[in-house]
Amino acid sequence: MSYISDEDSKEIKKMFESLKDKIRIRIFRDEEENCQYCKETIALISELSMLSDKIEMEILNFSSDKEMVEKYSIERVPAIVLEKDTDLGIRYYGVPAGYEFASLLGDIIDISKGDSGLSEKTKEELKKINVPVHIKVFVTPSCPYCPSAVRLAHKMAIENEYIRADMIESTEFQELSINYNVYSVPKVVINEKIQFEGALPEPSFLKKVLEVI
Repeated sequence: MSYISDEDSKEIKKMFESLKDKIRIRIFRDEEENCQYCKETIALISELSMLSDKIEMEILNFSSDKEMVEKYSIERVPAIVLEKDTDLGIRYYGVPAGYEFASLLGDIIDISKGDSGLSEKTKEELKKINVPVHIKVFVTPSCPYCPSAVRLAHKMAIENEYIRADMIESTEFQELSINYNVYSVPKVVINEKIQFEGALPEPSFLKKVLEVI
């Protein structure tokens, strides 16, 4: 079974022509009985990595690769880490399918080019952050507004080493979604203190992030 159609593959190859530096995609998996969607995640990323020689893929085991799990603070599987020379704090928990596939493609391009695409004003404001900020963005694959929230969170992680931003597929991690009272998506949780729903514009999202400091 192919997860990326021939037509989409051609379009993605064109997009990836703009890639500048190599990036690495690390996938954390576990045994199938402990990870319902690991097989699909690995298959999807495998197909994607074959569309550009700028993309390297590595598969790690959540149960046995404890040092790497601790290094990247991986909390659940399937998990995806995108990085270039260093860890940028970008995480995907769950299959980046549906609308979230576009988030993944956008992140790959941003990281490879070394440019988040945020406004200069936002970049300057993010420099003020010097304490850990953890952003969780709960999504579903069928939510057309969720990629906007995911992309903003990930762009901010690219800009500041203190920021870690997770996409969490709420239907795959239902218990976690219940704990955070996720009734609609996107839902954003910042440092367990600030919560909001909906896809905010960049200045409003930034304001919420800055509230934690």
